[in-house]
Amino acid sequence: MSDLFEAVHRFSSETSPLDFHLVIENWRLFWYGLVNTLILWIVSLIAGGLFAIPLAVIRARRVPVLNQIAYGYIYVIRGTPLLAQLYVIYYGLSQFEFIRESAAWTILRDPWWCALISFSIGTSAYTGEILRGAIEDTPRGEVEAATASGMSQSMILRRILLPSAFRRSLPSYGNEVIFSLYTTVLASMVTVIDLLGAARQFNSKYYLAYEGFVTAALIFMAIVFVITRIFRFLEGRMLRHLAPISS
Repeated sequence: MSDLFEAVHRFSSETSPLDFHLVIENWRLFWYGLVNTLILWIVSLIAGGLFAIPLAVIRARRVPVLNQIAYGYIYVIRGTPLLAQLYVIYYGLSQFEFIRESAAWTILRDPWWCALISFSIGTSAYTGEILRGAIEDTPRGEVEAATASGMSQSMILRRILLPSAFRRSLPSYGNEVIFSLYTTVLASMVTVIDLLGAARQFNSKYYLAYEGFVTAALIFMAIVFVITRIFRFLEGRMLRHLAPISS
């Protein structure tokens, strides 16, 4: 380990224009930011994904009244910047006395929870629309065959529509997963030390312009590489029947 540390120090002082020696010395700061980023990202994906399913079903089935409400919710979330939504939750809700006196204030006064709530809401709207499109594109023959075999509407939804929609939405959902990872950098705007927040704090501490941001960018690139490999594997397994037949 000491040899690696010495090699990085020599590389930074003799070859590289950037000082990665300081980055390694402050690895705990970047580790702390990375953990915060991953937790915010993964939990918001799970929470947003669970909320997206009923949204997609309501929109695809055109459920009276609820469809208009779901459409309005998705339109507002997709039509406004995520940073504005985060500010409304973190700074705006605290202006109301009944919220400060409610039990919800124990959560809403914490910037970490505010970031998680806003990220989950944003993910739910985008994922809901992806799933809605996949449900509506389900081949009519699959539904007719399920109906002819005596399945109820709820059973068709659970066994035919949703599994088929999940599989076919994988390519689009992969992009949404990567996009949601990038949105976590907004957490630093409400004092949460995420990966970008750690990079900004590092640069400010040493009066540097690039080292912290370059390190954060490299870590993000590594995470995205893993995500793309996972989705490529899933698409290869779950969408194998849609692959073109080789001659």
